[in-house]
Amino acid sequence: MRITITFCVAAVAISGCAHFEPRAIAPAAAASAYEARTLDGAELHTFIQQNIRREPGSWPPAQWDYELLTLAALYYHPELDVARAKWSVAQAGSQTAGMRPNPTLNVNAQQTPSAPSGTSPWTLGLNLDIPIETAGKRGYRVEQANHLSEAARLAIAGTAWQIRSRVRGVLLELQITLQTREALRQQQRWQQDNVALLERRLAVGMASTPEVTQARIALAQNALALGDSERLSSDARIRLAGALGLSSKALDRVEISPPSLSEFAALPADELRAQALLQRPDTLAALAEYAASQSALQLAIANQYPDVHLGPGYTWDQGVKKWSLGLSLVLPVMNQNQGPIAEAKAKRDQAAATFNATQARAIGEIEAALGGYRASRDKLVAVEGLAVAQNNQLRRAEALFKAGETDRGALLGARLELSQTALARVDALARVQQAWGALEDAAQSPLTAPGLLANAIQDNSRQSKENSQ
Repeated sequence: MRITITFCVAAVAISGCAHFEPRAIAPAAAASAYEARTLDGAELHTFIQQNIRREPGSWPPAQWDYELLTLAALYYHPELDVARAKWSVAQAGSQTAGMRPNPTLNVNAQQTPSAPSGTSPWTLGLNLDIPIETAGKRGYRVEQANHLSEAARLAIAGTAWQIRSRVRGVLLELQITLQTREALRQQQRWQQDNVALLERRLAVGMASTPEVTQARIALAQNALALGDSERLSSDARIRLAGALGLSSKALDRVEISPPSLSEFAALPADELRAQALLQRPDTLAALAEYAASQSALQLAIANQYPDVHLGPGYTWDQGVKKWSLGLSLVLPVMNQNQGPIAEAKAKRDQAAATFNATQARAIGEIEAALGGYRASRDKLVAVEGLAVAQNNQLRRAEALFKAGETDRGALLGARLELSQTALARVDALARVQQAWGALEDAAQSPLTAPGLLANAIQDNSRQSKENSQ
């Protein structure tokens, strides 16, 4: 009867096991789903409403600004799906680490042909092997897995920051091309006037052929630069689609509102250094991995002490019932787990070195970004000072031209000089914004705007729905 009950318990346990369910990947269907993504879907709307820090407004928005596009990237980008999947694996590892070892059931039977008459020739045995972990091994295993899970969670934040940074960089490029194109168009108009003026003067012998040729070359170079700006603008929109995790056609007829080049904030240098040292996701992840190596070393040391195996048994020996209780353990005679302990110590040293290198890299990136930002601001100040001087010079030239004290050539010369400075100012503004972006990347956190929401980073209804299909 006891054997029957044991087998029934085992059968019930086996019936509760998980079963494999195949889930095929169809590349063509996955590509079609990717191409079908848009910026006006209802689920994206819900995601943005849940995570935006301002009044969401109408849907779809008339213009997509930096914040809206960043949320769209957090919703769609596949790299975040990969980071979340790695975190799920690490969380499952925590579950595995906390599992207690199952007992082992041994059933045996033997027959005695020469058994006395009237006595059953069969001997049936039932033995259990119940492992008991010692020295807190399970606790150390769980701690190690939890630290690795935390490192994987922090890696999601690092991936999200990289995605945000790429969106910002492409939007900045788009704004640079737009302002450069506007400055080039103004310059083109003045260059056309200058060429026309020089051609008239050449016809009456008041200008030389080299002067006209030089003006025409400048006009042709301007036309080439305008063409390049158009191409760069188109390329920036394509790269923006990739940064969002969308196909390029998803941005067709979508109005983009790039950030202004001329908006700056105070530079919190001391806070920036502290933030980079204490709050960067990669630094915190390296710290979590070091903590995991500490737990791994504790586990290796605990493995010096053998686990205990209890072995209760029952035997029906030719009609005689017998009970037994066994105890077994591995004798640490040949080794005391010195090899795994040495490996664990070396891995802890490696994790410490990795953390120190990560922190040193953060400090170096902060210092380099601070230096680059200050240099770019100094250059911007110099360019803006030159622009002010040339604006004053242009106003004087216009006043002299109206008074008849100078000719149109001098006026056009002042305008062309100002147009060159306008292009230089766009470049200087762009470099300041790029340097500001480098500062944010060094801190891996926004310097003026609020940080990314954890829910927007870690949870994704789109991915959950796709995985369930």
